[in-house]
Amino acid sequence: MQDSSTEERIAYGGQAVLEGVMMRSRGCVATAVRHPAGQIVVRARPVVTGRLAKALRRVPVLRGVAALWDILLIGMRSLAFSAEVAIEDESDQSDVEPAESEGSSFVWASLAFGLAIGVGLFFVLPIFVTRIADPSIESDLLSNLLEGLVRLVLLVAYLSIIGLLPDIRRTFEYHGAEHKTVNAVEAGDELTVDNVMLHSSTHPRCGTNFLLIVVVLSILVFATLGRPDLPLRIGSRIVLVPLIAGLGFELIRFLSRHTENFLAKVLLRPGLWLQAITTRPPKPDQVEVAIVAMDQVLRAESEERAAPPTTLHYVLRS
Repeated sequence: MQDSSTEERIAYGGQAVLEGVMMRSRGCVATAVRHPAGQIVVRARPVVTGRLAKALRRVPVLRGVAALWDILLIGMRSLAFSAEVAIEDESDQSDVEPAESEGSSFVWASLAFGLAIGVGLFFVLPIFVTRIADPSIESDLLSNLLEGLVRLVLLVAYLSIIGLLPDIRRTFEYHGAEHKTVNAVEAGDELTVDNVMLHSSTHPRCGTNFLLIVVVLSILVFATLGRPDLPLRIGSRIVLVPLIAGLGFELIRFLSRHTENFLAKVLLRPGLWLQAITTRPPKPDQVEVAIVAMDQVLRAESEERAAPPTTLHYVLRS
């Protein structure tokens, strides 16, 4: 079991990717993916903190914006790596590393496209939906609250609908495996499949919690802005997204450090409920992949260096 100083130094997190899991600590990020032939392919890298994130490390809210940008980049790079492994021919079982894609235009294009879709769907579209009812709404506050309600309904509906897709459902299973593994590490348990399977598939630092917090905060912030003309109303939503995201980062960071506090439990509860949509009970072989990714991170931390050298290797299933 880790001592308290180690726990304060290391913050574990992760992300489900295509047929795999990405795990990270402050110094190392490792992505493990199930190859079509059955082996687990692993890539471990040091976490390189961007200059902006370093400069803003002690500035509340702004440090959250910079950290979220780094998290998005790491997530997209891990997703690109998992896609390369997942589409490899099953007969290809060599130790040859897939083509390097971390600095490719694909990652940047995917990140830009994802952000544009996210902002458009959850921050701009609700404005147009609300405008249908606006002529009969006299109160600016009520109009903004209705817009926020539409945003919340869109988020829940979107997550529920994509969860019906078979490939996304499998990704949600890996999401559950990621949470179980992080929970096992934080509980000090040995990382075996049997031990990990006993843990919860929810976690207070989950990105699902963050999304819900951002939506709720947006309702509170936008409720104070009145009802300006359409271009200004749209512009205000887009411009304030980073600020709201930074506030959300600070809030979830605070709440996850005080999970034993009654108020924190109450505030985190809706996000944990929402994780019932974005996680599914994982299978043992999916938990195995998550354990391999976390093992790489733990090795790097135990050796007190940022991360192992850039590696890619196959680990035979037990």
